[in-house]
Amino acid sequence: MTEHAMPVHPFYAYCQTALQEIEQQGRYRRFTSLSRRSAHYPVYDKGNLPQQDKPVIVWSSNDYLGMGVDPEVMNAAITAVQEYGAGAGGTRNIAGTHPLHVALEAELADLHGKEAGLLFVSGYVSNQASLQTILTSMSGGWITFSDQQNHASMIAGIKGAKGSDCVIFKHNDLQDLEEKLAAAPASAPKLIAFESVYSMDGDIADIGAICALARKYNALTYLDEVHAVGLYGAQGGGVSERDNVADQVDIIEGTLAKGFGVHGGYVTAKKEIIEYLRLAASGFIFTTSLPPSIIAPALASIRLVRQQNWRREKLFERVHTFQNKLKDADIPFLKTESHIVPVMIEGAERCKEVSRRLLEEYFLYATPINYPTVPKGAERLRLTPNPFHTNEMMDEMVTALKALL
Repeated sequence: MTEHAMPVHPFYAYCQTALQEIEQQGRYRRFTSLSRRSAHYPVYDKGNLPQQDKPVIVWSSNDYLGMGVDPEVMNAAITAVQEYGAGAGGTRNIAGTHPLHVALEAELADLHGKEAGLLFVSGYVSNQASLQTILTSMSGGWITFSDQQNHASMIAGIKGAKGSDCVIFKHNDLQDLEEKLAAAPASAPKLIAFESVYSMDGDIADIGAICALARKYNALTYLDEVHAVGLYGAQGGGVSERDNVADQVDIIEGTLAKGFGVHGGYVTAKKEIIEYLRLAASGFIFTTSLPPSIIAPALASIRLVRQQNWRREKLFERVHTFQNKLKDADIPFLKTESHIVPVMIEGAERCKEVSRRLLEEYFLYATPINYPTVPKGAERLRLTPNPFHTNEMMDEMVTALKALL
């Protein structure tokens, strides 16, 4: 070692070993660089393929309605940059609150039939910050009843709340939930945290029944509608709007990055809850706010989606058409009532190999989903048909899957 050489910290060796283990387990994830053609969604370019001029059809985007490339939405972003600049300029408390933030929060509250809304920099942060803040209030002692398949952001918020307990109930199992609620101390503050559409299996929670249990056992309800906003309900308010139970849910969380095609997260609730989160959630207070160049297109997108039901109708027509094509070709997939179509391919290495060959040989991009996102043996390609996938595109994917499976 030279006189000024830094000693090698043990963490470097730890990282090398951990990476080798992840690689051996088939869990090493590599990015696929894709460039979306805004005028031809879901067509993308991928520059490092052997045939660089051949476009790629993407089948795993979370821009479910293609709102991120809608001309009105894009023009709203361009106008906002020209008028207000590229960044927000500060946190919401320090020069970072624009009239557009106020308008968007009001729009989101109205969408879900709530008194108020609060924007966060992402859906992950909105879940983590909101749940952690709620569950550390009232001197702690909360008991959270969390669905077995809740998103990592919800789990992070629940685990980060010191002094609270978490009880995990079986996925979408109302009987198990009630048994656990009944066994809890009656005096303890309780919260039920769950999702509407679960993104890997595409199944949907019985929101009304869960809310009924919450009333029976005096529990607060926290609903993640991230994979449902924009897509379900008469105006895109999510499954809670579709099922006419939004008024029974205490807190509805959502994203601007999927059905609405832009970026950011939010929560909506009664004004007292939103005000408390605004003044107490560190994940909100100490983060630079979303810039007007994001807020403006998000607001434009929501207003379009609320007004134009044809987008939702077209989405589900495409989903059902694709499911029928898979069924006719005897390709194994999970048939659900949601817009998510998981094509089952057991084995992490096999799943990744099919995904690789789809891209390199057929120029079709489908994300492989492996452990720990799903249990071992439940690997799949997560496909999300959108209103712009044509019959010809669907036939290409079915033909390719038939050849590779």
